[in-house]
Amino acid sequence: MRYLNKTLAAIATLAVSAVLLGACAPASSNGFKAQSSVSAAPSWAAKSVIYEVNVRDYSAEGKLTAVTADIPRLKKLGIDILWLMPIYPIGAINRKGTMGSPYSVQDYKGINPDLGNAADLHSLIDTAHAAGMHVVLDWVANHSAFDNSWALNHKDWYNQDAQGNPTWPAGTDWTDVADLNYNNQDMRAAMLDAMKYWVTTFGIDGYRCDAAWGVDTAFWETAATQLRAIKPIWMVAETQDQADLLANAFQADYGWHFKDMLYGFGSGTGQKTDFSMTMNSQAAAYPAGTYPMLFITNHDENSWTGSLSTQFGKGAKTLSVLTFTVPGMPLIYDGQEVDSNRRLAFFEKDLIDWNFASARSKTAVAFYTKLISLRHKNPSLWAGLGGGTMTRYKNDATRIVSFSRQKGANKVYIALNISPLAATANVQWGKDAKSYYRYSDGKLVKMPATQLVSLKPWGFEIYSTVKP
Repeated sequence: MRYLNKTLAAIATLAVSAVLLGACAPASSNGFKAQSSVSAAPSWAAKSVIYEVNVRDYSAEGKLTAVTADIPRLKKLGIDILWLMPIYPIGAINRKGTMGSPYSVQDYKGINPDLGNAADLHSLIDTAHAAGMHVVLDWVANHSAFDNSWALNHKDWYNQDAQGNPTWPAGTDWTDVADLNYNNQDMRAAMLDAMKYWVTTFGIDGYRCDAAWGVDTAFWETAATQLRAIKPIWMVAETQDQADLLANAFQADYGWHFKDMLYGFGSGTGQKTDFSMTMNSQAAAYPAGTYPMLFITNHDENSWTGSLSTQFGKGAKTLSVLTFTVPGMPLIYDGQEVDSNRRLAFFEKDLIDWNFASARSKTAVAFYTKLISLRHKNPSLWAGLGGGTMTRYKNDATRIVSFSRQKGANKVYIALNISPLAATANVQWGKDAKSYYRYSDGKLVKMPATQLVSLKPWGFEIYSTVKP
């Protein structure tokens, strides 16, 4: 959730070395022993591609049933995880806009009647599971609506103003939500109970945790450990540079730094050196087995920052290739797969421009279908411990990045032009006796030690041991 660009100040970061050495986490307050996020990672997560669903704007009717009906299309695209933006009733007090923010939660165990009912959610989850997909809910633990029963009946569960009333999170313009007080043990217990409810009652497979930086680490560790005692779940935190959350709670967090790098490429200000620095920083920051969720857009970026063409010109699809090939889990935001250029109003009903019949849409669907298939077929491109190592290679161009991922016998080479200008480079791949399938035409080719690579504006080429 983001209503403005906000610097997340005072986020404590544990030393990476301590995490890598396996610093012990304390047992939770109710007897569960903390379990590392890596050891608890469900087996299905590594190769997964996650798809964010803005249910309200997904269809004209804005119902869960429309998402359920679309699961065969999403399965054909190659999607593995459905992330549903908050499905809970939305608060009326201090509501912004006509429809309000989905992140203003009026009832943590309720379903927004505008979206459907419990039977509709059961059907969506059952249909996704039958298709071999998983479903995660958006969880808002940092704040609730002002007319949530908690705020009305338990003011001490919230941080308060001078008059003793719940107030919104300090340093934000989130005036439609009340800031929860995690010093209150009763509130913590109620929040944990609500999180368990969706796992036990509906069989969801995990959570994307909104504003995770605003909730203390001990709560997240207790929640993750107790939820995983019910079933293996996957959790991603909306934060970055907070290694303590990755130790025993979350498998992944947000790739905001990577996103900023991509924005630099899209604006023409980014350099090849930015890629090197970002990848070096990412390699150093993540405890073994954890990773960022990578994206070119999501609901925040779309609504508050800009459309695909505004941010990337004609380079959106090409730069998304990086989110699928560097270490991490790639995200697709609904509409991205048809190259939709529509910005959605955050507090209103604002339908995605699907336009499936257009040439632009068909080209984008084919592009992402093939790209997702590449990731699925090549374990070297998977996330965490399921994926492979990354090696970068020298080249003499200023606008081409060149690297590989390898896990065992599986290897993928990538050369990509990060600019809207044609570029040519001599890439020093080194000696490699194997032949590789060329992504652009499927032909089996030898990789020379030094290769002259000529790429069109926003062009790329991929070579892999598995036929695309």
